[in-house]
Amino acid sequence: MRPFTLLHAEDLSDAVEIVTGVESARFIAGGTTLVDLMKLGVEEPEHIININDVQGLNRVHVEDDGSLHIGALARMSDVADDQKVQKDWPALSESLWKGASAQLRNMASIGGNLLQRTRCPYFRDTAFQRCNKRAPGSGCDAMEGHNRENALLGTSPHCIALHPSDLCVSLAAFDARIETLSASGSRVIEFADLHLIPGDTPQLENCLRPGEMITAVIVPASSAARRSLYLKVRDRQSYQFAVTSVAAAVELCGDGRIRDVRLALGGVATKPWRAREAERYLIGRRIDEPTALEAGRLAMSGAEPRRDNAFKIALMQRTIVDALLQLLRLEVA
Repeated sequence: MRPFTLLHAEDLSDAVEIVTGVESARFIAGGTTLVDLMKLGVEEPEHIININDVQGLNRVHVEDDGSLHIGALARMSDVADDQKVQKDWPALSESLWKGASAQLRNMASIGGNLLQRTRCPYFRDTAFQRCNKRAPGSGCDAMEGHNRENALLGTSPHCIALHPSDLCVSLAAFDARIETLSASGSRVIEFADLHLIPGDTPQLENCLRPGEMITAVIVPASSAARRSLYLKVRDRQSYQFAVTSVAAAVELCGDGRIRDVRLALGGVATKPWRAREAERYLIGRRIDEPTALEAGRLAMSGAEPRRDNAFKIALMQRTIVDALLQLLRLEVA
């Protein structure tokens, strides 16, 4: 790990002022991602700004319009255990509880989770020189290497790195928004626009500007969100990233047909992936196994498999089927 300067921000304006015009600076809260990457030599910031003393960024509350407001410094475990979240956005709570370990959930911040970086071994191990995300223009060893944990959707000829966050999958399903602050002022970013597909610039992972800090996540209220779940398939039952995962939510009409549906996929894409075509197909239909199978097929229709991850197409289709059938049986208070 290279030497760095640690600075402390007392409030939001202080944090923004400190980072403005400072090259190679990063904010730190829980540090569960950044410190790990610094130890590996992947991240080498010269300045780190500790924002844990900033007041008001750890609140979790429901706004007057029914939307959920989550401060960027709220810890994963606190949000997962919030009774209002469990009742009205159960998939959100489940996605948090099924991520990381108990110790990490107690430390990791919501803002940091949104910006965690890929677990692709060719990115995280600097002994591999060919990684376009870490060293733009060098190539991608994952293309023909061990790629079981790499993406099938949203890939490019330059990068197939998988997005790892469970939380981000549920936020994608619920059309969340991100509030940020920088020297230029505050702005609101649609969650679907926060993360970038690799394209020709895999080193650019999100749309945040230099010195811009996430301050909150806003999750709109919806009837579908109350009948939701997060289904995660993994190699072991704890402390493991998803092989496939689905954040699914439905609102049913009185006759059992689908009025509203949300499907977001994890474990298969370069960013949190919304299965829009599958959603359009499901509207107006009743949930049964053949319908759910077709939704799964549509969700993975654009997949570009590699040698080691082709099995995920069928696995994700079955994950979607299981999620939808479980939602059909779910009783909503």
